[in-house]
Amino acid sequence: MRVITRMNVGGPALQAVELMRGLDTGLFDQCLYTGEVAPGEADHLDLRAPDVTPHRNPALGRSIRPGDDARAIAALVTEMRRFRPHIVHTHTAKAGLLGRAAAVLTRVPARVHTHHGHLLHGYFSPAKTRLVVAAERASAAMTDRLVAVGARVRDELIAAGVGRPEQYVVVPPGASLGPLPGRAAARLALGIPGDGPVVAYVGRLTRIKRPDRLVGVAHQVRRSHPEVRFIVCGGGDARPEVEAAAKTFQGMFTLLGWRADIETVYAAADLVVLTSDNEGMPVSLIEAGLAGLPCVATRVGSVAEVVRHEETGLLAHCDTHELTRHIVRLLRDEPLRRKMGDEARAWTTQRFGPRRLVSDLTEIYASIAEARGWWPGCAKEVIR
Repeated sequence: MRVITRMNVGGPALQAVELMRGLDTGLFDQCLYTGEVAPGEADHLDLRAPDVTPHRNPALGRSIRPGDDARAIAALVTEMRRFRPHIVHTHTAKAGLLGRAAAVLTRVPARVHTHHGHLLHGYFSPAKTRLVVAAERASAAMTDRLVAVGARVRDELIAAGVGRPEQYVVVPPGASLGPLPGRAAARLALGIPGDGPVVAYVGRLTRIKRPDRLVGVAHQVRRSHPEVRFIVCGGGDARPEVEAAAKTFQGMFTLLGWRADIETVYAAADLVVLTSDNEGMPVSLIEAGLAGLPCVATRVGSVAEVVRHEETGLLAHCDTHELTRHIVRLLRDEPLRRKMGDEARAWTTQRFGPRRLVSDLTEIYASIAEARGWWPGCAKEVIR
């Protein structure tokens, strides 16, 4: 039984979908439980995975409301008693807390949780962060396996006292892209000029992603490249800030909102930028690599495990000027852009494919099944 707070566009939803599609139905029965996306968010299932049918739990939303949270746990308890899972696998922070609590109440034998990132800094006040950490520590104590999307994410959680080192398994995300249209066709579809440099931002527009920094970078880049255009694919509560910048700097920003044809966005771009203060392992950077694009990104979370500095892109501190210098450098050096893009495609294809994700999680589930005696003999032989 897979439980996730909501299936908004982003890494956790993408990983849940890949697992729902990819696990061997001869070995596993699975179901997906999720809440509703928040206003202004796009639903990943509607945009990119209409073939995956979830069980909706309206109380299992992002906001913390004691009444709704109690109803969410009660609903999960009811469903667990009906479905009778051997393993409950939770994704995202709130679903992790509520889902594992429900699993304990219903005596589900095994519990797995994926940390797609963490809330240790940048999200809440110090007092609230301490409460979050305490809750994560308590939940980790009732979990069989803790999955981290990157080594840096794992290490930061362990340093905060969330779980023991032996509980953790690092499983990087898996992603795929459909065929890319040609550059000219992609730009025509997006309504942007066919020539001139294009920098893409793909992701949520929320405070932790620092859209204000994106606007500052764009303004500085335009001083040396007045023809540059930034295309922004995504939405969120900070979208008005980018919309205001788009009105102020006519022709510099194209706001696309959420799109199902994400391949078109990458095909139209020369490089991809990420300006966040905190990340897990951003799927947008993986997708950019699959599209053969170099990335300029802040060195936060496990970003450095996706973007290899000076090989597949350029990393910076959380500093507008350093990000600007990196973007200008790549815009001025087309051979370097192409070289890094080629390296990025080779690296991400080998490291971050969906088959590898499914294989890694299958091994985790199989090791639990073998240890619990649910599968006869050696689990690895059963998988083969």
